Amino acid sequence: MTITLVTFDLDDTLWHTAPVIQSAEIVLRQWLAAHAPQLGPFPPERLHEIRQRLVTATPALAHRISYLREQVLFIALNEAGYPQAEAQGLAREAFEVFLEARHQVSFFPDAPATLETLAQRYTLGALTNGNADVRRLGVADYFSFALCAEDVGVGKPDPRPFEEALRRGGATSANAVHVGDNPHDDIAGAKQAGFRAVWYNPLRLPWEGQALPDAEVATLAELPALLASWD
Repeated sequence: MTITLVTFDLDDTLWHTAPVIQSAEIVLRQWLAAHAPQLGPFPPERLHEIRQRLVTATPALAHRISYLREQVLFIALNEAGYPQAEAQGLAREAFEVFLEARHQVSFFPDAPATLETLAQRYTLGALTNGNADVRRLGVADYFSFALCAEDVGVGKPDPRPFEEALRRGGATSANAVHVGDNPHDDIAGAKQAGFRAVWYNPLRLPWEGQALPDAEVATLAELPALLASWD
C-alpha cells in the first residue's frame, strides 16, 4: 500500500528532551527569583504536590500540560501571598519564560535534512504529548499539521490523536506511518490505530514493549530508504 502520511513524535525523537527541560526549569527559577521574591526558594516537591492535587481533582488536566503548568505557578504564587490578579499575571509571564526556554532545542544532526527529504514525498505531521510547537522551532515548513495532546484532549497511546492526524492528513491508516521513540505511547498507540510504526532507537535498546514495531531505526537518516522500500 502506498504511504502518503508520516507522523513524527517530537520529544526524544527529533531532539534530546531532558537537557532542554532542565535548562528551562533553571531559567524559570531565575526569573521567579527576580520577579516574584515572595515565592522564595520553592522546592520542586511542592510544585509536584500542587500538580498532583490539580490532576486528582480534574484528571483531564494531565493532557493539558501548558495550562496545568501555568495553574501550578498561579497557585504557588497565590499561596505565597500574591493577590489573585497579580499571581495570575506573574504565572502567565513565568510560563512564557519557561516556554521560550523549552523551545531552545538542539535537533539530532540528521533530523532537519531527513524532514526536508521526506516532506518532498509525503505529508508530514507532528504528533506529540508535549507542548513543543514546530512553529517556534524553525521546522514548520516541513509539517502540514501539528497536534499535541492539549489540542485533542487526550494523548498517545489513545487512538484519537492518530485518528485526528489521519483526518488532517487526508489519509487512511493503511497509508500512514508513525515514527517515535516510546514503545507504549508511540508504537503501541500507532499500531492500535492501524498505522505502521517505526521505533526510533538510537541507543539500540532491547525491545520491551508489547505490540512489535514494523521497523526499527537507529538514525533518522535511515527513514527515507525504509519508507521507499514499503512503497
